[in-house]
Amino acid sequence: MAVSTVVKRLSLAVGLGIAFGIAASSLYAQAPGTSFKAGTSFKDCPDCPEMIVVPAGSFMMGSANPSAPQLEKPQHRVTFAQPFAIGKYEVTQAEWTAMKMENLSGYVAPQRPVDGPTWEEAQEFVRRLSMQTGKHYRLPSEAEWEYAARAGTTSDYITGSMPIEIDRYAWFSLNSGKQTQLVGRKQANAFGLHDVFGNVYEWMQDCYIDHHKGAPEDGRAVPETAGCPRVVKGGSYFSGVGNLRPSDRGRFRPDRGDVTLGFRVARTLP
Repeated sequence: MAVSTVVKRLSLAVGLGIAFGIAASSLYAQAPGTSFKAGTSFKDCPDCPEMIVVPAGSFMMGSANPSAPQLEKPQHRVTFAQPFAIGKYEVTQAEWTAMKMENLSGYVAPQRPVDGPTWEEAQEFVRRLSMQTGKHYRLPSEAEWEYAARAGTTSDYITGSMPIEIDRYAWFSLNSGKQTQLVGRKQANAFGLHDVFGNVYEWMQDCYIDHHKGAPEDGRAVPETAGCPRVVKGGSYFSGVGNLRPSDRGRFRPDRGDVTLGFRVARTLP
């Protein structure tokens, strides 16, 4: 990603409060015992990200293309024994500020993705979101993200072996005007997720390792190591088409943000 990085400071907002809207959020959360059907969407509070239930299943993670970088190999099977939920959209600036996080985005608008947060700031956001809702929100693992982004496809791009009509799904260097765009304006993938490719790169939970050797086969994140860089996926408004492949991978220091970086959240079910 040939763009200059910008360090974003952690929000100094305080006074989160013990209650923090739990009473209001209970109107939006699914009732106890309600099953989460694959493909359905829900919100746990008025200002929470909208979530999509992703079905249990398995897929081949990484790339089998001989010309793909070695950091995307070896291709390997990952199996999800249980469904999980992931954001329908990248976290917007409206959702970010609703959690009392300071908006330092370079391209300001409530329904644009928040841009520039560090991995550490994204962790603070999911912590606050979990506190408000009483649910386990987190960043997705790289395996969860790629499974959800592929949505059943197995080719280099979700449109096939070549990036034909990829502009129907993604804001990238050829159509974005070199800035973020409002979420949800491009076509969703087969799981109902918008902007998984382009708009902003998305932080993963995983520590970055420059290969998939020994990667978890159950969808968990690569284990923690002190000070490790973190995986980013999906490409951005600044990216070329090569970065819009589900298997494409990048990395950033967890304490550094960038105007091309954002994230979407995941949630453990129920």
